[in-house]
Amino acid sequence: MADATHLNVSYFQRGNHTLKVPMSLFQDNRKRLVACIKGKVAGSYIILQGGVEIPFNDTDINWPFRQESFFQWCFGVEEPDCYGAIETATGTSILFVPRLPAEYAIWQGKLHTLEDFKSRYAVDEVYYTDEIAKILKTKQAHLLLTLNGQNSDSGLQTQEATFDGINEFKVDNKILYPEICECRVIKSPQEIKVLEYVIKISSDAHKSVMHMIKPGLAEFQMEAAFMHYVYSNGGCRHVSYTCICGSGHNASILHYGHAGAPNNKIIKDGDMCLFDMGGNYCGYAADITCSFPANGKFTDDQKMIYNAVLAARDAVMNTAKPNVAWTDMHLLANKTMLVSLKSGGLLVGDVDDMMKAGLNEVFQPHGLGHLMGLDVHDVGGYLPGYPERSTAPGLRKLRTGRILQPGMVLTIEPGCYFIDSLLDAALKNSNQSKFIVTEVLKRFRGWGGVRIEDDVLITETGVRNLTDVPRTVEEIEKWMAARKN
Repeated sequence: MADATHLNVSYFQRGNHTLKVPMSLFQDNRKRLVACIKGKVAGSYIILQGGVEIPFNDTDINWPFRQESFFQWCFGVEEPDCYGAIETATGTSILFVPRLPAEYAIWQGKLHTLEDFKSRYAVDEVYYTDEIAKILKTKQAHLLLTLNGQNSDSGLQTQEATFDGINEFKVDNKILYPEICECRVIKSPQEIKVLEYVIKISSDAHKSVMHMIKPGLAEFQMEAAFMHYVYSNGGCRHVSYTCICGSGHNASILHYGHAGAPNNKIIKDGDMCLFDMGGNYCGYAADITCSFPANGKFTDDQKMIYNAVLAARDAVMNTAKPNVAWTDMHLLANKTMLVSLKSGGLLVGDVDDMMKAGLNEVFQPHGLGHLMGLDVHDVGGYLPGYPERSTAPGLRKLRTGRILQPGMVLTIEPGCYFIDSLLDAALKNSNQSKFIVTEVLKRFRGWGGVRIEDDVLITETGVRNLTDVPRTVEEIEKWMAARKN
């Protein structure tokens, strides 16, 4: 339990030098959710089940615990195996915690009282999880609203609450999911403060890595440096996803860094690096990508590709605002980049015709960006009543097709990659190959790629960039020139 020596103070904090996150943030989240649900059903309780500790295979150790995101959004609870209930008529909040054996104190730490939990998490009532059915019966809960929905990115189902005695209640698992997802799409002022904090820490960590990098180091050393920085300086015990530290050809592997490609290449002089990393604080995610030459000096080819991607990013930054479709922003970024690649001599022909032929997806096979919050690819991208996923080239990879609204936090992350399988297919496709200057393309085979990813807040008038890293070629070269050898 964080800040266990100050149980009368309701906030999350990792060390005195890190951000205090008041439990009022989660109280406000619950109020917003109740406001959406209230009036739709009478005598109902929202029931959420928290995350559980996951054993490492068949051993007696566990993976590092991270709270289930919907439960975190509502309660901000750090412990596993908890449940939460919210009365939709009054907003009364109830936390259910596991009844732990006495020997827990020997191995795991102090056994906290129910009053401790009530104070720590600023909820109205606290009971043990073996009392859920009994307590809900005494409160005459006529209907339980449980969470049941499919994540539009992973395709996986949410964890629907279940407990001993739930079959004695009427349960609805249709109402809650779209309502809570919609609440999570628009960030509250308190949520924005946490996101600002974790994005700033992550920005500083990227800048630190740019000062440390040099040819001869391994990619995983840069991953380690980033993780050390966000934890030591920012209190981020977790990162929000597996760090992507691609150098050279590895920069063209979109989700490099996984177990089969574990950031283990030695960085070479002349390599273009693509580092996609984000810290996680109080459950909230950052997601930043920086691309730069390992030796700190861009070649002409590296500069041409980088500036093409930067132009795409800038076009979106200058155009995105409320009531603009995210699909239009994706197409704007794609078209802007193709114009730059044509100016650089890599492509020839009419850019609109290139788009019709799907050439945009050859060089950027992923979407422009995604919603971000408690999950790095946050919920709400595709919900009932909103635009469905397009089947058009490029757009079919978008994680959301929504109309922008104030309070949304998204990534803007155009990229340009030289991926052999996509290039080979394009060269065999007469509708696409006619635009590619084959001799110029040869210079970029095995070269890798560039991605520029910023975390932004949609405001009433446009975009506020929460990311703070060097972005132009000149800024990057100046920053890296100041590193210690």
